[in-house]
Amino acid sequence: MWSYCRIKDLREDKDLSQTEVAELLQISQQHYSLYESGKRELPMHHFVTLARFYNVSLDYLAGLIDQPRKLR
Repeated sequence: MWSYCRIKDLREDKDLSQTEVAELLQISQQHYSLYESGKRELPMHHFVTLARFYNVSLDYLAGLIDQPRKLR
């Protein structure tokens, strides 16, 4: 699974809007939507921010493993 699917699933599981997550990343909703659609690559610093926010490991967020591992 590509990371763009994972970030969308995590956002929806938390009942968050794209705008709310974009605000966390300090970017526009339009910019964030490009990440979720796979049209733009998510920078590493945003990966780290989202991993901390959702409390999941980077390998899960990137789609390298299928079972989430918590950071704490």
